[in-house]
Amino acid sequence: MVNKPAGLLTVKTATEKTRTVYCILTDYVRKGSSKSRKQIYTVHRLDRWTSGVLIFAKSEAVMDCLKDRWDETKKTYIAIVHGRLKAKEGVIASYLTENTRHVVYSTTDAAIGKLARTAYKVLKETPQFSLLEIDLLTGRKNQIRVHMADQGHPVVGDRKYGDNTDRFTRLALHSKSISFPHPTRDERMTIEAKVPGCFRELVGAVFID
Repeated sequence: MVNKPAGLLTVKTATEKTRTVYCILTDYVRKGSSKSRKQIYTVHRLDRWTSGVLIFAKSEAVMDCLKDRWDETKKTYIAIVHGRLKAKEGVIASYLTENTRHVVYSTTDAAIGKLARTAYKVLKETPQFSLLEIDLLTGRKNQIRVHMADQGHPVVGDRKYGDNTDRFTRLALHSKSISFPHPTRDERMTIEAKVPGCFRELVGAVFID
């Protein structure tokens, strides 16, 4: 398990190949030896500017086991969004697709989009912001960010789907916990990552069970 900081990629891209969680962990398990054949396996990813719990496997068999039962995995996020939501809890559903500029958007056409469902609950409000607990019921690219923007309440710091002049230094989205079936034992595991202290700048003290 990794508590990924905001700003760090999970895996390499066409423009960034070394400053990633995958590369850092690979170097760690190889103890700096480029000749080592040890490796890690990516189970899932987080957006670059999303922090929190990220899972890797030490073997391909464990990775496959976790992915095969990924629909049994519960993923909980904490987000701060602009404004105050009229409905204090609910489920947002739409079909998501992506254009040629790599921007994800909602559509009513099931033929071109994939169903995405996001459950949310308001935990705290200020005059400007709302602190949300979010259960990711499906795992589509940029799902939380798109769904909250669709409601008129984009995630704070989201210059892609919200206001491109937003001055918050990072995306206020954090992967708080992941609960999943253990790959070899008949039990569930829950891994948590503490909510970043910078969230207090927006909503004050954050008390989350």
